[in-house]
Amino acid sequence: MMETVSETEQMQSIEAFQSVIRKSENALQNMTEKGANTSVLEKRLHALCVSLHVLGYIWNRIPEQGYSRLEITEARHVMNKLLASVEKMIEKTAAGTPQRTLLERRIRAFQLAVQAMDEVGRIL
Repeated sequence: MMETVSETEQMQSIEAFQSVIRKSENALQNMTEKGANTSVLEKRLHALCVSLHVLGYIWNRIPEQGYSRLEITEARHVMNKLLASVEKMIEKTAAGTPQRTLLERRIRAFQLAVQAMDEVGRIL
């Protein structure tokens, strides 16, 4: 079962996802303009959007979660890979810095999203 989190933590998690989605969309646009391969970034961006939507579904009881079990399973797999990557990045940042705070919130948001996808997987 998904753990209970405060409204503050929910808001921080949603903001963390919105931020990384915006950054990913900008990166995708830049890569597309340069003619670079965007398939990995597109897959990550889709997983981030699925994750944000699933969190909204769990926390706000949005009537329709909108994604298939397969999409959620694939997004969960991508999010676990992203989580491992961000956890490695945090090791290289100094404690108390804004960058570390951002990474800590992102890690927590990703962890909560994986929990939410597990929860939705049990419901479907």
